[in-house]
Amino acid sequence: MKRVFLGLLVLGLGLYIWSKNKGGNMPKETPLIPRDVLFENPSRIHVHLSPDGRYLAYLAPHKGVLNIFVQDLESKREAQPYTFDTGRGIAGFRWTYKSGVILYSQDEKGDENWRLYKLDVASKKSEALTEQKKVQAHILALSHKHPERAVVTLNNRNPMYHDVYMLDLETGLLTLMYENNEYINFVCDEDLELRLASKQLEGGGSRYDLHKNGRWIEYRTLPPEDLLTTGALGFDRGGENLYWSDSTTHDRAALVRVNMHTQKKEILFEPQRGGISSVFFHPTEKRPLFLIENYLKPQIHVLDQSMKEHIDYLQEQKMGLFSITGASLDLKKWIVMYYSDTASGEYYVYDSEAKNLQYLFAMKDSLQAYEESMRPRQAIEIKARDGLVLPSYLTRAHSKKGPLVLLVHGGPHSRDSWEFNITDQWLSNRGYHVLRVNYRGSTGLGKGFLNAGNGEWGRKMHDDLVDAVNWAIKKKIADPEKIAIMGGSYGGYATLVGLTMTPDVFACGVDIVGPANLETLLQSVPPYWKPAMEELKLQIGAAYETEHGRTFLRSRSPITFVDRIKKPLLIGHGKNDSRVKQAEADQIVRAMKDRDFPVTYILYPDEGHGFAKPENNKSFFAITEQFLKEYLG
Repeated sequence: MKRVFLGLLVLGLGLYIWSKNKGGNMPKETPLIPRDVLFENPSRIHVHLSPDGRYLAYLAPHKGVLNIFVQDLESKREAQPYTFDTGRGIAGFRWTYKSGVILYSQDEKGDENWRLYKLDVASKKSEALTEQKKVQAHILALSHKHPERAVVTLNNRNPMYHDVYMLDLETGLLTLMYENNEYINFVCDEDLELRLASKQLEGGGSRYDLHKNGRWIEYRTLPPEDLLTTGALGFDRGGENLYWSDSTTHDRAALVRVNMHTQKKEILFEPQRGGISSVFFHPTEKRPLFLIENYLKPQIHVLDQSMKEHIDYLQEQKMGLFSITGASLDLKKWIVMYYSDTASGEYYVYDSEAKNLQYLFAMKDSLQAYEESMRPRQAIEIKARDGLVLPSYLTRAHSKKGPLVLLVHGGPHSRDSWEFNITDQWLSNRGYHVLRVNYRGSTGLGKGFLNAGNGEWGRKMHDDLVDAVNWAIKKKIADPEKIAIMGGSYGGYATLVGLTMTPDVFACGVDIVGPANLETLLQSVPPYWKPAMEELKLQIGAAYETEHGRTFLRSRSPITFVDRIKKPLLIGHGKNDSRVKQAEADQIVRAMKDRDFPVTYILYPDEGHGFAKPENNKSFFAITEQFLKEYLG
């Protein structure tokens, strides 16, 4: 349940003069980057090539809102908008294997009830494929072997479970494939047949069932410690081999191939320090070509020697790290994005036959004028009090010692990585050091590291954050009187924990869509989360159904310790948040107001779990900047 949200902001121009005298040198001026430049929508994002290599599609602002743009590479014409949303924008899309057809999803005001739409490039027309309200639609599978079809899931019959449908891309007709009353996830083969399904078991484990001869049979059971680090990645073209991310015999999940006839297992790659963050499969053969291992920084590992010359060529360009966002079915054209910790990214088309790169565009045009102001992200290792090593990242302002903002990632089953981050650049440009910590419970660092967070919400997971702050103080990076804590979702929870359970550590806090009461959080999850409740119980450490469990949850809930708050708090929340309900923010705000504690509460009526509309992001982070200025300086 990985979760991400972006903040977008606006306000005026200016110069922030940072004086440094070194042997009589004149003070160096560092431009204050306008928030409107930092937090406006990207110029282009989610750049994908159509399977036939003819079209380029991406998300870009149209009248200030992210929409799908398409460019015909054969005609050489400029890209044009093909959707015209005026609300929260389009979050993502997928090319189908039917020529010139795109599928995309949209919800309403952040409610996460995703409707499915089809965009036909030739006619430039969009049509809704699912109309029901309070229903989620998801794309499960596409296949080049069946370009006219797609497999989708809908929870229109039972809000807890998603039934499986075959979608005819020509007519829009949905045909029921499987009525689901127990499974969370499904895996199809390249013939779009259901082959595997998984469900969670009592106690936190999971089981995969195999569809054979018209019925489901038990195939593989996983213990709780491997629940989030072992999973099926998909079948090869013939369906004879199944690829897994598998941690059952390793701390770090290995890439494994299993022959479905003999059940023979072959380890293709085992990471040494970090985890496998992505695997690039052949577009038609569906065999792994290369993968990314990520510890402090991402590294590419070639699995298929036919790829080595291409990966070597791309690395030889020395334009930073790169990721491949897609390729044509014949692998003649690739979309490559180069990026670093100080540059948001540039997109290229790679011609694998001619071995050359053609520049397309930058992810964010307006930032290019401020490249010299961007601050590097330093990858570091910090030891927790019990010896656990915490991979972390520090973005320093121009000063040696000063105010520090501890930015806590959400999830908590997610992680921070070495990359360009606009929030870090904004804060460091304003004079704050920014520290990000992969606390225990973060993903991609081994199952031991992940499971060390189980039952440690508000305890050892928070101790890791405090230990990182103390590290920064000891290294004379941070002023102990000027440290803020800030984050979204679990990061918002960590902010509330910081101000209630460790009230002397932080000068102020910024909570974005964070839960204040773990008991009411678990009681109010959306219905489609309920089949995965065992995972949540395992993470947090208790269930709300028993008195013992409720007592435990109260002991880890910031609302219980609201009397301890000493420092100012800023809260931002979305009225339509389906994961962390508005009531979570209301509870802590009400309790603080009853005690005359300082709190600023911003509620957005047209947002959900995080803020997507530019005007809302701009307003909230403008307030955040003033808030930090007042309480950190």
